[in-house]
Amino acid sequence: MARCKKVLVTGGAGYIGSVTSEQMLDKGLEVIIFDNLERGHKEAIDKRAKFIKGDLRDEAKIMKVMKDIKPDAVMHFAAYALVPESMKKPDMYFRNNLYGGINLVNAMSKVGVGKIVFSSTCATYGQPKKVPITEETPQNPANPYGESKLQFEKVLKWYNALEGMQTVFLRYFNACGATKKFGEDHDPETHLIPLVLQVALGKREKVFVYGDDYKTPDGTCLRDYIHIVDLAQAHILALRSKYSGAFNLGNGSGYSVQEVIETAREVTGHAIPAEIAPRRPGDPAALIAAADKARNLLKWKPKYPELRVILESAWEWHQAHPFGYSGKK
Repeated sequence: MARCKKVLVTGGAGYIGSVTSEQMLDKGLEVIIFDNLERGHKEAIDKRAKFIKGDLRDEAKIMKVMKDIKPDAVMHFAAYALVPESMKKPDMYFRNNLYGGINLVNAMSKVGVGKIVFSSTCATYGQPKKVPITEETPQNPANPYGESKLQFEKVLKWYNALEGMQTVFLRYFNACGATKKFGEDHDPETHLIPLVLQVALGKREKVFVYGDDYKTPDGTCLRDYIHIVDLAQAHILALRSKYSGAFNLGNGSGYSVQEVIETAREVTGHAIPAEIAPRRPGDPAALIAAADKARNLLKWKPKYPELRVILESAWEWHQAHPFGYSGKK
């Protein structure tokens, strides 16, 4: 860790960026957060971190920040991440996720910052023909969001090949859970666990289950859920490591939509009405990660793989923040 004491975190006011920043600060690192607060929350920025408001699409701004800060490494979380939105506004996703990323890595190159840990996604794989998904599974994104992430991975590969920059891509599956201080607050909310908990909080009447006729044990989709703290620890291990390239992050086992709802009922003590709805186009039956590479090379071992523990942490945070970070109805 001695080689990386000062870390610039783009998107550090977002869900994953805020928790990873918290975990790095707990380990004594100096954290500088760069975020435009368009979709992040100022309340999600750890008070121990330095905050700079800015947008990666502003080439001059990120260049100045990089020169002023001269970090040892960059953790890059800043991105748009709504699949349906990306299908309607692909240009917006490529401008932000790809062009903004190019501005970032170009500034790193010019200042001599030689390490980046990139928050990528399993969406780069599209709809795989078999699971679990390994890093060698063909990447065939099914939407502009996944494509924008894959294209930036390719950009980073060239910086690695041409300049020797250490470039790590962490492709993760379903981030969930919370710490005591920081949790999940999106607008609009599209993730299953916060949607289920919003029903328990009385903010929604019911949760929709999109399809119950998949070839899975209970007919509902299987997904690999990973606690946000485990995800953050993987980023810190990648920061410490000597490796470049892709790492899948997941628990290697899936929970169905029905299992999530039933476990949430137990955790919250709420009935959580659920209604079966038609399948959504493009939803694979199962998305499960093979994370052997991360376990073997990064020495990553998830501490909170149990669904109940994940839901309990999320429920605690949502009860304390029923209207998210703003506190407004």
